[in-house]
Amino acid sequence: MRSIKIVFNSFLMALQELRVNKLRTFLSLFGITIGIFCIIGVLATVGSLEQKIQTDINALGSNTIYLDKWDYGGGNDYPWWKYVNRPKPTYNEVNYIKQRASLVGNATYFQNTQARVKYEKNELTGVSIYCVGEDFNKIQTINIEKGRYLNETEFDRGVPVGVIGHRIAEELYGSADKAIGKVLIFDKKYLQVVGVVEKQGQSFVGGFDYDNAVITAYRFFAQVYDTKDDNAGGIIMIQGKKDVPSVAVLDELRGVMRQIRRLSPKTEDNFTLNDINQFSQQVGGVFKSVNIGGWAIAFLSLIVGAFGVANIMFVTVRERTSQIGLKKAIGAKRSTILTEFLLESAFLCIIGGLLGLFFVWLIALLLSSVMPFKIIISGGIILLAFTICVVLGILAGILPASAAAKMDPVVAIRTK
Repeated sequence: MRSIKIVFNSFLMALQELRVNKLRTFLSLFGITIGIFCIIGVLATVGSLEQKIQTDINALGSNTIYLDKWDYGGGNDYPWWKYVNRPKPTYNEVNYIKQRASLVGNATYFQNTQARVKYEKNELTGVSIYCVGEDFNKIQTINIEKGRYLNETEFDRGVPVGVIGHRIAEELYGSADKAIGKVLIFDKKYLQVVGVVEKQGQSFVGGFDYDNAVITAYRFFAQVYDTKDDNAGGIIMIQGKKDVPSVAVLDELRGVMRQIRRLSPKTEDNFTLNDINQFSQQVGGVFKSVNIGGWAIAFLSLIVGAFGVANIMFVTVRERTSQIGLKKAIGAKRSTILTEFLLESAFLCIIGGLLGLFFVWLIALLLSSVMPFKIIISGGIILLAFTICVVLGILAGILPASAAAKMDPVVAIRTK
């Protein structure tokens, strides 16, 4: 009960200091406010952005390897003309990989092109036509809003059906409901819409733009376009079995692909295995560096703020010297005086931190309305900011509080 009373009195003292000396206290707390603003702002913004990018990377396929003629990472000295002269992955290689690679769970061919699509008088340009294999929806997360996904028979026979994106459904047919069963025309070919993908939104890492895409089976796509043209692109997406590390899958795939393409031991690879997990790790490293920069800026502001709070507490101790003497004269212990001033210092820092949190919240609301991702201030970040404020308050108030606790009551009472 006594401890609660001390905490409550310290809180009232902090509010009184803020109310009586508004300008002085605000200016002294401004460093704390800026420091907490930097910490919360950087951690919340960077954390939300990293989560968005990692989600977009995971959308490319978890534990997935992209077999392509190109190296997605770049940064090596391999001549570009050698990449150009490499053979592109083919649909038939998918079956060979499934037969020979024991660590592979799913594998699918993927190729895309741009086309103009039409329905009656409505027309859209720059629409992506995705040519996919049977395992595509096992590697990719494709949530169907209306209708259904392609079935096994449609893949096997190359039936002219497809799944379209949310934007295409709205622009051509008015809504997802109205799109099901309708005909879509591209490159003089007719395709029946059997499903509409849920709205995805903008991706930061490129990847698959399902909102603006038509997904159709490889065998139907091959009736419209030349899938054997090396200039047309094409990749194979390979997903390892559950709990199998991507490194192990990479090692096995390299050997399997060299067998499939009949490369001699001295011949270099004419393909690249791009591990999506490596991209995720690289992104994590970049954002870690950004967070360190934010902490460095915040640290300088917090140091300035701590000196400001210490100054307030020294002034407060001097103004309350006679009160301190009276408390000690009627039996107040040193520990009680020390605790009261430390708590008051901590509460002042918390007030400064709350101001910083309020400013971050306002800016987060503003930025979330104009940016393609929402800035989230998590409970963990708020708890971290609160902890920093308490620790900083104790450190800033330790010297003034110690000076107050060591005062001689007689001398203190006589001080004006």
